[in-house]
Amino acid sequence: MNPIKITGARQHNLKNLTLEIPRNTITVFTGVSGSGKSSLVFRTIGAEAQRQMSEMQHSFVRSRMEHLGVPDVDSIEHLNVPVIINQKRLGGTVRSTVGTATDIYTSLRLLFSRVGKPFVGYANIFSFNHPQGMCPVCGGIGQTRQIDINRLIDTTKSLNEGAILFPTFQPGGYRWLRYAASGYFDNDKKLADYTEEEWQILLHAEEHVPPNPSPQWGKTVRYTGIIPRLERDILKKDSKELRLREKEISRIVKEQSCPTCHGKRLNEKVLSCKIAGRDIADCAAMPVDELLTFIRSVQAPGYETIIAELVKKLQHMITIGLGYLTLDRVTPTLSGGESQRIKMVRHLDSSLENLLYIFDEPSIGLHPKDLDNISRIIQKIRDKGNTVLLVEHDPDLIRIADHVMDMGPGSGTHGGEIIYQGTFDGLRTSTGKTGRYFARHKTYNQHPRTFTETLTIRNARMHNLQNITVKVPRHVLTVVTGVAGSGKSTLISEVLPQQHPEITLIDQSGIAGHSKSNLLTYLGISDIIRNLFAHANGVSNKLFSRNSEGACLNCKGLGVEKIDLAFMDDIEMPCEVCGGSGFRPEVLTYRYRHQSIADVMDLTVEEAVVFFAEQQELHRHFTMLHDLGMGYLTLGQRLDTFSGGELQRLKLSTQLKGEHAVVVLDEPSTGLHPADTEKLLALFNKLIAAGHTLIVIEHNLDIIACADWIIDMGPGAGKDGGQLTFEGTVANLLQHSDTATATYLRKYLV
Repeated sequence: MNPIKITGARQHNLKNLTLEIPRNTITVFTGVSGSGKSSLVFRTIGAEAQRQMSEMQHSFVRSRMEHLGVPDVDSIEHLNVPVIINQKRLGGTVRSTVGTATDIYTSLRLLFSRVGKPFVGYANIFSFNHPQGMCPVCGGIGQTRQIDINRLIDTTKSLNEGAILFPTFQPGGYRWLRYAASGYFDNDKKLADYTEEEWQILLHAEEHVPPNPSPQWGKTVRYTGIIPRLERDILKKDSKELRLREKEISRIVKEQSCPTCHGKRLNEKVLSCKIAGRDIADCAAMPVDELLTFIRSVQAPGYETIIAELVKKLQHMITIGLGYLTLDRVTPTLSGGESQRIKMVRHLDSSLENLLYIFDEPSIGLHPKDLDNISRIIQKIRDKGNTVLLVEHDPDLIRIADHVMDMGPGSGTHGGEIIYQGTFDGLRTSTGKTGRYFARHKTYNQHPRTFTETLTIRNARMHNLQNITVKVPRHVLTVVTGVAGSGKSTLISEVLPQQHPEITLIDQSGIAGHSKSNLLTYLGISDIIRNLFAHANGVSNKLFSRNSEGACLNCKGLGVEKIDLAFMDDIEMPCEVCGGSGFRPEVLTYRYRHQSIADVMDLTVEEAVVFFAEQQELHRHFTMLHDLGMGYLTLGQRLDTFSGGELQRLKLSTQLKGEHAVVVLDEPSTGLHPADTEKLLALFNKLIAAGHTLIVIEHNLDIIACADWIIDMGPGAGKDGGQLTFEGTVANLLQHSDTATATYLRKYLV
């Protein structure tokens, strides 16, 4: 069978690659972060396969397909139809759940409409998104939100002093102006001194035109009280702001279970229909493994086919390690790893052959025990006659490869080449960083740091935690382990911060910002670079901002022009005026050390360490990022292109300014090659030596082996987890524990 043949791949940092990939095999692409794996697999092979398949579709269908763009490659021959299963979170709103995302809830609705008693209607009526099925009070959300005025308003301040405690209502914000310029208020008057009428107008007034606004008031602008404005603009619609400002919103609202449906989302009529004493919401609230047992017990002559289909889907969820989830779990709360595995569910029973499956690090978020199932699933997909491409760092998944492509040798401009291709056994003797890792003898921390101080978590009962009390050491590296769903994140990322608010929690959640937010703006050092250019050229620093006077007038600083082709793909083209830099062409004539501002934005972090060696503040930031394995990122890279792991390490680089901080990290090795994990561990050691306390939730065996102290959760997931199964040193874990973590750590050290 002809292999997939790629000729002249130049996407991003790829060095004009020509290669062949064997079909009907598992090919794993390895290499350090930024070496070009994703550029080759997703942005070249996957993008071209998807583009060609899209061109065969009707324009209406084509407009609704995911588009990865046109790759920079001469040709790709013998492609298969692609199935791309990436880490992109499922996202959605509170109306999107595990049940709706997997179609399991659809099968459950069908079962209740046929078997449930009394009969209340057909399958659609059992949907909390259907007008005839949803609870009339909460609209099918299951929760009611009420703004807490005491959290929203600081009555000791005036409007000019920032009395409204929410972004965009602060002085100078566009929403603040709606009140400061309304003519109703003395903007220097403390809100505690407002009359009852002023309070009513400020908080609750319905939409109207104010009679005597200030000259700043827009001609068509209408006035609305703060409460109805927040409810209309943010709380009661699926707005981008609702997603971006989730944390700020949570501070000003009180969320409670709907008093009518008690969180079940459905109306009284629908909930009256039951099977064996359970309504459909009861079933959706059960962990998948429990629901499977219940469905198998249902006796419904004539409807065995529906039950068999439901059993099959639920079994697939357990097979991929998600038996602890409930169908009513909203998809925005799922991790990237959980999202990817849910996408896999749909393909487990597919009888289609000769497909091209592309996976993006399916190991993420999984304990080594759970990886065994994923390995078997991937091998099963191959054995049906499909071709599988994996971008992966995890040693256990690399080992199942029929063919390995190791990329490098470094990151960014130092990558983009294939430095080894062949069998896994041959990889061990190759000269790249991946080969050196597999050739290295594995060991563990036999001389852990000692401690005298601890943080105590008392009586933790959240979610599946079973009244846990545990002491977490200070000034050492504590690694919290356990299978997915065992309660690690609940204990450390939720309960610990509640009981000890002084800790610093650094997770993989997104960073709010606009389309031009980049690495420099997040670090807060863009002004330093602009000032260097301004001083060197004797001009305003505003010229060197794409958000100010320096922005290209044609593309407004974005660097691209988007062409809307209606039902065909939108095309993004580099701006013809600025050439993609985002700056006015005349701005690029100004130089700092022979480089334009666009040249500096294109520097990688690794290059910036050298270029700004004499600028102490800049050098410190870039060195920290380099030590975190992010030397391949460019200074102007947009934040919305960062992975979850990159975002977490970026946050870490900015959080450790104080002394003796207690820092929680949630799987910081996500997306890191073992060589970069070594850098991360070296940084951890520096931070602990400086007096910090690190508490790390991890599945990575390299990091687990280096811990000073282990807290292991389990023994299983969901209802079978939530217990403290071990606490102590790595040596004691290996000698005295039979947990899943201990078992797989022993295998790792062989």
